[in-house]
Amino acid sequence: MDLYHFLVLIHIIAAIVGIGATFALPAIAKKPKTPSQAQFTFGILDGIEKIAKIGSITLLLTGLILGALETSLFKEFWYIASIVIYIAVQPIVAGILPKKIKQQKQILEEHTGDGLPEAYLTIARQMDRLNQITHAAAIILIILMVAKPF
Repeated sequence: MDLYHFLVLIHIIAAIVGIGATFALPAIAKKPKTPSQAQFTFGILDGIEKIAKIGSITLLLTGLILGALETSLFKEFWYIASIVIYIAVQPIVAGILPKKIKQQKQILEEHTGDGLPEAYLTIARQMDRLNQITHAAAIILIILMVAKPF
């Protein structure tokens, strides 16, 4: 196996790991019904988020290295569109969503009741829409990289 194909293999593994973990995060985040369950869930989400970040960064790096090795990729619409979409969702996944999770944690620290506070649930609903955007982007990226339509 030459370097290029080895990097393609790493790229595919990174996509499975990074994107798979990204799809798991909101599904797990919706499960808690009490503040203590939510606190426990945050610990699980932190671990999954690390896996998603490693996969995502590896995906970007291997994709760019593949482009450097095969410069004709930079003339392919699917390749350029994939990079643009990846960069476009980064403010959501690396900025907005982590800030919202931090807000939820702070709300729980100040909360004394048994149920989840309304402010926590409001932020969860806001995060649902953002997660839908990132999931749609991930699906489009997968389609572009598999089908290479343009």
